[in-house]
Amino acid sequence: MAKVFTIPVPPKMDRKRRERTTDPRYVDGQRLLVEAMKYLAKSDPVANRSAIVLLSEHVRTRFRMSDSPLG
Repeated sequence: MAKVFTIPVPPKMDRKRRERTTDPRYVDGQRLLVEAMKYLAKSDPVANRSAIVLLSEHVRTRFRMSDSPLG
């Protein structure tokens, strides 16, 4: 079994915190995904169910929940 070593690093207290701002491109992308889900649900909800689920995962998180580094 491998050993894990940690090297503690003290935080820099003099560093100024950056103010968080919302990226308008991200918000527009989320809006576009919602519009696509509405269109798919209106046209044929049964046949488009897997596409709607995939898009809804993108809307809920920045990354797909089905993405996994394990394959």
